[in-house]
Amino acid sequence: MKLRLPLWFLVISHLTASAFAAENWPQFRGPSRNGLSDAKGTPVKWSETENVKWKTPVHGKAWSSPVIWDNQIWLTTATEDGKELFAVCVQRDTGKILHDVKLFDVPVPQYADRFNSYGSPTPVIEAGRVYVTFGSPGTACLDTKTAKVLWQRRDLPCNHYRGAGSSPIVHGGLLIMNFDGSDHQYVIALDKQTGKTVWQTKRSIDFQDLKPDGTIFREGDMRKGFSSPHIAVFDGKPILVSSASKATYAYNPADGKELWRVEDRKFHSGSVSPVSGLGLVFTCTGLAKGELWAVKPGGSGVVTDTHVVWKLNRNAPTRPSPLLVGELLFLVDDGGIATCLEAKTGAEVWRERVGGDYSASPVFAGGKIYFLNQQGKGTVIEAGRQFKVLGENTLEDGFMASPAVAGKALFLRTKTALYRVEQ
Repeated sequence: MKLRLPLWFLVISHLTASAFAAENWPQFRGPSRNGLSDAKGTPVKWSETENVKWKTPVHGKAWSSPVIWDNQIWLTTATEDGKELFAVCVQRDTGKILHDVKLFDVPVPQYADRFNSYGSPTPVIEAGRVYVTFGSPGTACLDTKTAKVLWQRRDLPCNHYRGAGSSPIVHGGLLIMNFDGSDHQYVIALDKQTGKTVWQTKRSIDFQDLKPDGTIFREGDMRKGFSSPHIAVFDGKPILVSSASKATYAYNPADGKELWRVEDRKFHSGSVSPVSGLGLVFTCTGLAKGELWAVKPGGSGVVTDTHVVWKLNRNAPTRPSPLLVGELLFLVDDGGIATCLEAKTGAEVWRERVGGDYSASPVFAGGKIYFLNQQGKGTVIEAGRQFKVLGENTLEDGFMASPAVAGKALFLRTKTALYRVEQ
């Protein structure tokens, strides 16, 4: 008799403690940068009066996700007009605010669309340090014990045009960030100890959007991007995968050299962060009717015609990032259609409506997938080939930030508060 193990068990059995620490959630989309956690016993049911260990109001308006290290949770916030930018530290056990530090004053903020915020990029945390960015207005490294600023940068040019959205990542000794605005488009790596530039690489695509007088067609949207960088490992070698407007790039993370790129000039303003696994990179091509592509890494230059394995052009997300669990790829599009695909082929397994509008990226924990919508609804489904709803829950306000997972708890940021949800 052949033993059939559930999908979540097969996934957990392949996770390593170093890559997927259940107690910490150090960056956007967690330890793996893929939205996966090896936590067990995470809740299925919650409400304002059920399974909420604590609720802490957070001032200002910001869509950054919480990051967690030991007993600290860090997140950013900003005044709605963008003139004051803050880092906030909350005690994980109690929800008590430990630090609330104003990092930057911005006398004349750039324009940010009301759908966005001036505090949308998620921090990165590690032992003793947290790295916080608001894009061009400022990037800083803080001591997590004292909240003292160890270094800062305010000289990284970029007109974010509709507001910053890309979160940084740490890779080895580097803090890596995307800057994709209407005027400048580049990827930069800073020495995480000092904040000094190690390398900076300009986007190589010809946007083909200039008028004869040198001005840009359709203002800045054709060059704008919101996506966060991602480190993928193939054949034991890391590559930096970075989605931008009209292209997804692969770079050598050590020196920033471009390795290859795939282009789709029909779309722009890439917002979804790539994920990787099974020998493929999964990337979405842009806002407004974008597509999801599975790309085989390798080659050089433009490899669109040779390395795109399959495409999804129906119900592809343009804000929430995909979730790769085992050999299945789970998606939710901006309008609340959830889809499960066979990751290697793109074949549809199921497609169902979960309802609402979505910006937050889903997470996987304890054999379950969590979808959080802008109306405050949290839908929990089984991570499998059959669409099975395990719970539907509501909190006040709505979700723009993606959830964090640590221990047996979910840490959920709504538009006004941070919650610890635990059964």
